[in-house]
Amino acid sequence: MRPNAPDIFSPEYAADPYPFYKVLRDHYPFYFHEGAQSYVLSRYEDVVEILRSPAASTESYAAQLEPVYGYTILQMDGREHARHRNLLNPAFRGADLRERFIGVIQRNVRALIDGFRHRGQVDLVTEFAALLPIHVIVDMLGLPKDDVRLFSKWYTAAIAFFGNFARDPEVTKAAHAAKREVREYMAPVLAERRANPGPDLLSTLCNAEVDGLRLNDEQLSSFVTLLLTAGGETTDKAIALAVKNLLEHPEQLRKVREDRSLIERAMAETLRYTTPGHLISRLTLEDVKVSHGTIPARSTVLLLLGAANRDERRFADPDRFDIFRHDLNPEHAFTGAAEHVAFGLGRHFCVGSLLARYEVSESLGQLLDAMDDIHFMGGPPAEHGISMRGPKSMPLSFRPPT
Repeated sequence: MRPNAPDIFSPEYAADPYPFYKVLRDHYPFYFHEGAQSYVLSRYEDVVEILRSPAASTESYAAQLEPVYGYTILQMDGREHARHRNLLNPAFRGADLRERFIGVIQRNVRALIDGFRHRGQVDLVTEFAALLPIHVIVDMLGLPKDDVRLFSKWYTAAIAFFGNFARDPEVTKAAHAAKREVREYMAPVLAERRANPGPDLLSTLCNAEVDGLRLNDEQLSSFVTLLLTAGGETTDKAIALAVKNLLEHPEQLRKVREDRSLIERAMAETLRYTTPGHLISRLTLEDVKVSHGTIPARSTVLLLLGAANRDERRFADPDRFDIFRHDLNPEHAFTGAAEHVAFGLGRHFCVGSLLARYEVSESLGQLLDAMDDIHFMGGPPAEHGISMRGPKSMPLSFRPPT
């Protein structure tokens, strides 16, 4: 018998979505969720179709992002999106990004590890993964390290708002306060960087110009908030999930220790197997045909990236973590040619994917240098979240190398 359609907002789904993903892919690949008033797509081919379709807009983010983030590149389409993307792209291209900021990333990874390397235990999420992206971004922007505390507060408030499906008024209040505080903080900083630009990322963005277009103060403040949250949360979850996956597969961990070039494979497979961002949305501008039906114009579509990345129609034995799989090219994993859909695809492919690559790669390399004989304290941690998913805590014990 055909099982009932899963509720993607139920507590059971939040606890472990993967069995529900299979039910959706097998029995409800084209599914209208009454509660969300949205079409739900779970198969790889359909998710890719919508991500690449010019008729699928990111207008759907407006209500979710604009009250706190402002109007960002995520909500833009067409020429407006292309012009703003061209303003940002040079600062996030591979060679230039690596040359300018790899030292910043290495230094921040090392400083955080120095705080626990001789202790023999650490909560990898709260003491490392959740902190690193904020430290790196503050450093890249050329802002005082003493202000990491402020950025951590704003980051926490913005993340909570993005996942505030229950519409908790206190969460909304804190997020609006964060938006106001970010703009007040940034105003004098932006004026100074325009007048006296330096080598930092913020100066680059302040003075970037395409076809006579420059980012104004509001757009820059919005982008800083977006960079903190979209870049930060994806990266911190990718770091924690990569370590968790390797610890749960000790033979693969051993091989990565012996051959550090396999870190790239471990990162690529982590993005597929335990996708940090499980759900994103689009709005159809016209009727869009997918494999099992047609989505009407002006409909919201929920794309289950985590389900698409476990689709057996695209990946062999998809519920197995395997850094040596042949249907995932690690060289493409952080580019627009990626086989997985963790960073999206098409014109809205994540602009910060290469920054995430360098942060995750450097983190895994230095963590393996600093920690031998790593074990979970209390067992493997649970993963949490519907939209963004990962462990909230990961206590580990280890032996410092002699």
